[in-house]
Amino acid sequence: MTPTRILFLCVANSARSQMAEGLARQLLPGHLIQSAGSRPSQVNPYAIEVLAEVGIDAGTHSSKSVQDIDPATVDLVITLCAEEVCPLFLGKAERLHWPIQDPASDDPALTPEALRARFRAGRDELRQRLEALKCDRF
Repeated sequence: MTPTRILFLCVANSARSQMAEGLARQLLPGHLIQSAGSRPSQVNPYAIEVLAEVGIDAGTHSSKSVQDIDPATVDLVITLCAEEVCPLFLGKAERLHWPIQDPASDDPALTPEALRARFRAGRDELRQRLEALKCDRF
């Protein structure tokens, strides 16, 4: 059986999709897991930090463009945008949409601990959804 190939998409490929990629690699070994964004930037340090809290090293992750993903390498696309427009992915892959709020923020009123809490909440929601996906499909 060919491993399922999953692509997580959001806008910047810096927080949600990066956390989903790290968690999915941990929860779904043997599957090809990728992430990308329509406007890639850089991996958010808080995403790296909260993944490390659950034993995932995302220190070598990098933001990637959806345009660089070969559609032939994807069986399932999971978009993670909530308040913004999700990137499109051309190809015949199955699609799921998990609207998860972006934990990143430029709000100067948010303390580092408040930002960590937002990232932890996003990480935990992604883990729950991935665990349910694993139970339903794998």
